[in-house]
Amino acid sequence: MSVNKDIEQILMKVQKPGRYVGGELNSVIKDKEKVDVRFAFCFPDVYEVGMSHLGMKILYSLINERENYWCERVFAPELDMEEQMFLHKIPLYALESKDPLREFDIIGFTLQYELCYTTVLNMLHMAGIPVRSADRDDSYPLVVAGGPCVCNPEPMADFIDVFLLGEGEENLLELIDLYELAKREKISKQEFLQKASHIKGAYVPSLYDVSYNEDGTIQKVTPLGGAPMPVEKAIIKDIDQVYYPKEFVVPFIDTVHDRAMVEVLRGCIRGCRFCQAGFIYRPFREKYYQTIDRNARDLCASTGYEEISLTSLSTSDLTEIEPLLNSMLSWTEDEKVSMSLPSLRVDNFSKELLDKIAKVRKSGLTFAPEAGSQRLRDAINKNVTEEQIMKTCQTAFEGGYTNVKLYFMLGLPTETMDDVAAIADTAQKVVDLFYSLPNRPKGRGVNVTISVACFVPKPFTPFEFEPQDTIEMLREKQKHLVASVKSKKISVHYHESNTSVLEGVLARGDRRLCDVIEYAWRHGCNLDSWDEHFLYQSWVDGFAACGIDPAFYANRRREYSEIMPWDHLDYGVSKNFLIRENKKAYQAQTTPNCKESCSGCGANKLMGGPCVNGQCK
Repeated sequence: MSVNKDIEQILMKVQKPGRYVGGELNSVIKDKEKVDVRFAFCFPDVYEVGMSHLGMKILYSLINERENYWCERVFAPELDMEEQMFLHKIPLYALESKDPLREFDIIGFTLQYELCYTTVLNMLHMAGIPVRSADRDDSYPLVVAGGPCVCNPEPMADFIDVFLLGEGEENLLELIDLYELAKREKISKQEFLQKASHIKGAYVPSLYDVSYNEDGTIQKVTPLGGAPMPVEKAIIKDIDQVYYPKEFVVPFIDTVHDRAMVEVLRGCIRGCRFCQAGFIYRPFREKYYQTIDRNARDLCASTGYEEISLTSLSTSDLTEIEPLLNSMLSWTEDEKVSMSLPSLRVDNFSKELLDKIAKVRKSGLTFAPEAGSQRLRDAINKNVTEEQIMKTCQTAFEGGYTNVKLYFMLGLPTETMDDVAAIADTAQKVVDLFYSLPNRPKGRGVNVTISVACFVPKPFTPFEFEPQDTIEMLREKQKHLVASVKSKKISVHYHESNTSVLEGVLARGDRRLCDVIEYAWRHGCNLDSWDEHFLYQSWVDGFAACGIDPAFYANRRREYSEIMPWDHLDYGVSKNFLIRENKKAYQAQTTPNCKESCSGCGANKLMGGPCVNGQCK
């Protein structure tokens, strides 16, 4: 009996069988006998999440543009499907061909979130592939990984053959080309890894030895066999000319972001000291508005989507935002296509921008002050004042909006209980502002939602040195915030603190955590980012069994002189810059954004010259 028939038999026994059938509009089918390299793009989460990820859409199309390469999609099954696959002895398979992962040449994971690590191991195991790279001989597929989490890949170092640092459009095809050559010339895996280590942004963890001091900190990282030191991330210098798909695979079922997406810029000018993405994607690079408009038209024509999202870390920072919206409105209104602009900034939100958004979208507006007090906003370099927050909300209310969501964080460095209470005070001022406006929407009340995340110190940020609040500290602050809210017009949502602290451990951990991750997985951990699947006790037991104190990674301050687990990797921003910014945080001193003045972060070296304002230090 074929695997396909086996799959058909079990689909009626699981929820959402549309996750597992493939065959969607614009999916790519090739004759496997006519391709030289088969690549399985694995997203370590369920279909609805993975199919919403823009990076996967881009790289899927990029690889499939090559006639002799075939990229297929693989997602983590939900537990009901996993159980049926186990009972019927069906290995994990790719959606396009339904072939088992074991038959592929390269398996590529994208690591978007630290709590997906056990899911990576589970997917390898479901494919019948040993989870540790040392246990995989030349007969097994090559296992590679990219994504934002690989800026500190060390907690996954024992499981992955090659990490790709930086932008996949730059180095993924180069790696596949090298693999195709090695396959043709029958080069051994070890020899291939030696050659791969010299591709820009390719980090082969088995070619680096790590030694430790008596206090548990890292003593030295030593490259072996001529491997480069440091490993510098790959980068697309001209983002306007970068490959972008003309079509996306259109899913059969609803996904998290069920719309077309166009990337408008890459990087960020802001320098918020907590924000990893704002530093690891530096420098700031923009597309011309004509390019964005063309990308949007192509996608709407090929997919039939009725909504298009202009995505970036800070969309309203696009220099040509006004001409872009004017150009897109000239056809989206006629074709009944709505636009969404996530990542709007408080300090450059205008009535003109609101008027354009209102033509195509009339839901709530979301802004991120991040901290309640001005002192703390200055400490994290948010560069947003209370006056700007109120002015923005006034513009929204006078434009007919009555729902505003405000994002904040708890546990930021230098935070006090007064800063926590100031979050509620800020929300109350927004409520009071609404009722003070004579031209507010009549006959309707206001709703202000406070969404509060727990701060997690991340590598390559000025706060990489900072201790994270303990679970107990975070819960105390959450209680204090809720108690500080006095209006029924304000609702509060916050994240579970135990997942945030585990995220903090994995984000700044080293290779010794590989054993903990494997222990947690072998004791039931999988799909950890979902509350209903998260088994916190298995992680606690794993740390104890491996003799590791999670507080060593999460809750201690790190000296500026300490060698970090990621110091042998180069994402462009210098450690000296991060130290300068960390010191300024304690003085509540801000740093201008990149368009105003260069702060000398070092990312211009990746461009071979000035990156944003032409005056890079």
